[in-house]
Amino acid sequence: MHYFHAMQTSDTIELLVRRDQLPTTTLRTSPLGPLAEGKVRVAIDNFALTSNNITYAAMGDAMQYWQFYPVADVGDGIAWGRIPVWGFGTVLASRHPDLAVGERLYGYFPMSTAVDLMPAKVSAGSFMDASPHRAALHRVYNQTMRCAADPFYTADTEAIQALLRPLFTTAWLIDDFLADNDFFGAAANGAKPVLLLSSASSKTAYGTAFQMAQRPGVEVVGLTSPGNVGFCESLGCYHRVLTYDQLERIAPDAPSIYVDFAGNAPLRKAIHTHCKGLRYSCSVGATHVSKMGGAKDVPGPKATLFFAPAQIKKRSDEWGALVFGQRLVKSWQAFIATVSKPEKPWLHVTHHTGPEAVQDAYLQVLGGKGDPRLGHVLSLNN
Repeated sequence: MHYFHAMQTSDTIELLVRRDQLPTTTLRTSPLGPLAEGKVRVAIDNFALTSNNITYAAMGDAMQYWQFYPVADVGDGIAWGRIPVWGFGTVLASRHPDLAVGERLYGYFPMSTAVDLMPAKVSAGSFMDASPHRAALHRVYNQTMRCAADPFYTADTEAIQALLRPLFTTAWLIDDFLADNDFFGAAANGAKPVLLLSSASSKTAYGTAFQMAQRPGVEVVGLTSPGNVGFCESLGCYHRVLTYDQLERIAPDAPSIYVDFAGNAPLRKAIHTHCKGLRYSCSVGATHVSKMGGAKDVPGPKATLFFAPAQIKKRSDEWGALVFGQRLVKSWQAFIATVSKPEKPWLHVTHHTGPEAVQDAYLQVLGGKGDPRLGHVLSLNN
């Protein structure tokens, strides 16, 4: 039995973000203290940072993302938060009989160098974090995967997994959700639905387009800024790519669905106003943080927030967890084979190492001005 009694105190470096002013950050060193009975201490080796994480921050209060790794008040009067990220870690110390020191894990971690977790419902492939403050939070985010038995895992694709796995899972579920609901009537009587995706250069958007493009009888239209048109066209998963000021090229009466990855309120209103045939408006992300807003005075269907865990539960209940996982893994493998083609990769991984480099990378991704072909993998360890 691998069982390590770790009573030593160690520190963790963490990147904190001001919850009401996302560009304001600070680096803090905090003591972890003695490791409690039944817990494991995980060294967070690397994690991805994408617009998906910016969405976690932008919707941190509304969707409880700040609650996964709350920050203790240090008396400065500022509400600081730790943005959750997807990444890989190694068990540094264990006081749990089923988790060995040195085991590789994939999960939903804070932007820190280490974290203590409380494993429960331990299986060969995963465990849940039973920390009391996470009891009411959704189980999808509380699950940590044990890499040795994870069907997604290969050691040579950790960076791609960290960057794309959570995004692709969301993308796969959006496509499945829309098809599961018969495209909300947009495909009735043999009509060809127009599926409009904003922030088309974002990884979740092009993962969604990759899945949608495999469905016959739909048109997938990517909406993006002028500088990203060429990139979006090069992917080959959009039937058309338009800039945000080219909405007039969409037939107003075409049966359509809007999948909003931008969270841009003026754009949403423009699309809802122009597209008289809009059947459904799905709100997924918030890459345009500075232009977020409500849906007041927006015509057409109400913008409805997509919550991936709800579709996971529905399909797991209908298909069984095993079949759900098998279908998702099969689609994932096809996706990363396309993304990673040596002759024409969709993604180039760039690594940022050390606290200051992580801080700089966060501001770059928050600003939304980066090269869409780059994927940022970060480590707070020097």
